[in-house]
This record gives sequence, C-alpha cells and structure tokens, in this order.
Amino acid sequence: QKVFRVRQCEDSFYGNRSRPCLQYQIERCTAPCVGLISPEDYAEDVRHAVMFLEGRNSRLIDELVARMEAAAKALQFEQAARFRDQIASLRRMRETQSVDGEGGDRDVIAVVSEGGAACVQVFFIRGGRNLGNKSYFPRQAEGAEAADILAAFVAQFYLSGAGGREIPPEILLNAEPEDAGVLQSVLSEQSGHRVQLTWRLRGERARWRQMAEANARTALRSRLAGKAGVLKRLEALQEALELDSLPQRLECFDISHTMGEATVASCVVLDGHGPLKADYRRFNIEGITPGDDYAAMHQALMRRYTRLKKGEGKLPDILLIDGGKGQVAQAAAVLEELQISGVSLLGVAKGPARKPGQEVLVFAGRELSLPADSPALHVIQQIRDEAHRFAITGHRQRRARARNTSVLEGISGLGPKRRQQLLKQFGGLQEVARAGVSDLASVPGISKNLAQKVYDVFHSDE
Repeated sequence: QKVFRVRQCEDSFYGNRSRPCLQYQIERCTAPCVGLISPEDYAEDVRHAVMFLEGRNSRLIDELVARMEAAAKALQFEQAARFRDQIASLRRMRETQSVDGEGGDRDVIAVVSEGGAACVQVFFIRGGRNLGNKSYFPRQAEGAEAADILAAFVAQFYLSGAGGREIPPEILLNAEPEDAGVLQSVLSEQSGHRVQLTWRLRGERARWRQMAEANARTALRSRLAGKAGVLKRLEALQEALELDSLPQRLECFDISHTMGEATVASCVVLDGHGPLKADYRRFNIEGITPGDDYAAMHQALMRRYTRLKKGEGKLPDILLIDGGKGQVAQAAAVLEELQISGVSLLGVAKGPARKPGQEVLVFAGRELSLPADSPALHVIQQIRDEAHRFAITGHRQRRARARNTSVLEGISGLGPKRRQQLLKQFGGLQEVARAGVSDLASVPGISKNLAQKVYDVFHSDE
C-alpha cells in the first residue's frame, strides 16, 4: 500500500464516504471515494499494481522512470519525487527477494555513464544474500571511459582510509578496469587473501551485474532529472531578480530558539546539483539579549563570513535571510564591515496571511512577490524550509542538553563525568528525579552522601 495507494475498503464503505478515511491521512490511499484523485490517474495506479502482482517489475520500473523524467521536465517536482520513491521501493523489494544460489561473499560493482555524469552502484552479497546496495556519483567523470572510472573507484573504495572496509574474495564488475591485474594484486595484498576481479559473467553472476546496472541507470537518471529541475528553478530565480548571471551557489540563514533559550543559527547551502549538506553549518549563539533575533543573525553571519573572507570556503552568489528588511540590514552591515562584495542579499518574509506561496521578498531595497506556482519561489521555499529544519533540530538538541544538565550542574561534587554516568544509567533527567537514594548510590562513582544531595535537589519542596 505504500507503493500503490489503491483502496482496500469494501464497496459498501467506499460508496458512503463523505470525507477521506484514515488510510488517506497516513498516505496508504489516494481517496478516490471523494474525488481527490481523477478516475484516469486512479486507473493508472491500479494498472501499475496489477503489473507488479503479475511480476512485470522491470517494465513497470522503466515506465515509472520515463514518467519521472517527464514530470521533472515539466517542473512538476512533487510528482517526480513520488515516482522516484516508487521506483526506489520497487527496486528494494526486488533486491531483498534475490538470493545467490552459489552462496559466498562478493561485491557487485557496475558503472553507468549518461549526460556527462556517471553513477557507480555497489551491491554487497554476503552468504549468498543481498545485504544492501549504495549509489556513488564520482566527480570529474565527464568523458571518462567505464574502465577508467571503475579502476579509480575500486582503488579508492577499498584502499583509501584506515583499511576498515571489508574486501570480499570476489568482486564482479560490468567492465574490465584499467590495469586489472595490478589492481587485483594490490587488493589481495591489502586483504590478506586472494581477491578475484571478474567481468566476463554468466548465469547468476550476470543477473547480479544486470541488476546493478539497472539500479545505477535509474539512480543516475533520477539525479540528472533532479539537477535539471534545480537548474530550471535557478534560471527562473535569475529572471525574477533580474540578475546578470545564473546564481551557482545559494546560502540561507535562519534563527531558532524558545523564548530566547538555546538560540541556534543555521546555514544551509544549495547549488546547481541541489543541497550541499557537507557545507551546512550551525552556530550556537552566545552573549546576546535573549530573544534578540537581529543580534543572533549578526553574530552568525559575522562568524560565517569572517571564515569565508579568509578563504575557508566559497562565497555564495545569493545570501538568503529568513526575515524582512531588518534582518537583511544586519546581513548588509556584516558584508560591508568585512568588505565583501558580489553577494546579492535576499530577504524572505512571511506575507500578511503567513501562508506558503504568499511570501514577500526583500531584494535590492524593494519588496516583491512571486506567483505561488513560480519555480523561482519554489527554490526560495526549498532552501528556506531546509534552513528552518536545520535550525530547529539544532535548537532542540541544544535545549535538551541544557535541560538535562542544568539542574545537576549546581550540585557540588558532581562533575561532568558523574553527571554523564547518572544520565546514562537512568536514561534521562526525569528518571534521575524519580530515583531513590539507594538507586542513585548504585551508580559507579556516586557515594551515598552524593546520592543524598542529588535526591534532595529534586525533593526539596516535599
């Protein structure tokens, strides 16, 4: 039902609905009973479910891939994402049912190139069972042959780092890598056992290779479709803001706190490929008046852009601030103080109704609004929502840490290690508060006198 959201109810129940049931709320049905999906689209979902039950998985996946690409080109990104998730679920179901009749341990590695990019898919077979798979997208693969990509990937995948990755006795490939003999010898020496690289495959091994290739092709097309969608949104943003060139890198800042407590600022980054999570940053804000969002934003921006000014990272083309003119003024002051130029400032303020699609943008000293269906607005909402998510999760973590330790920090003789031991033993501050003196004293490092002090802190009013 997660993959094919067709109804499971009886006809009598179906015919008497006036509003969607719980199955719709938990995304197990599309509510055809009340017309929330067209008859044509629902019939298509039923047809796909029938194809799956008849075992025509490959044909179904190919059809969904084509529809995903078409939806992305039409800028229907939510629909494209739904198809992407369906494809991933179908592949997972098919792979978990796969068992290698020969048994044994092996990895299956396949590379596929398309559209100037490449995807390497790795399947991990242990004891004849598929334990999972993962997609990798090597950089600078444009124009490279499969043999070169495979050789570089296999060497880096198994030989880089501290040697913690397991090297199985057999590695199945979909092409002959460059210098295969040398690579095989190095892998054997590194692992301490003979490693066989095999690319002329038949029978069960050929089936694994085909599955890895199909997965790599689907993952690559999904990535390319997503990239095309992001580029179209950035082009729309360039047009909406009347920029001279296409923005290649965007940063967005947001502030999160609870009544001024545990203030955290977030910075998220997006480029033509999508979110760059490795470049995300959080800033614990200190030394300001609680609840002063302007001061919090100023501190976060100063810390971030002082580092960028020193060359510790790339400057963005557009700096987005979740806020109106006041927050944009803070950003402008920081950039002026640091003598940073070439960064466009864009404020994203909630409209009067505070509803999605009604945001007011602050850019170049003026306010502007974009239509709710504008791709430019969609990319702004995407990075703004991601900054909000990243800020609020950081704030909640910081607030939880503070609340778990603040009461215990005032107890003499209870240092950081003992506080940590208490929280670990009981699972949290509430459980510590409920514990008796004897229970507290049973924790290593906590004497009976210290246990009494801890107990008294939580029961002083009794």
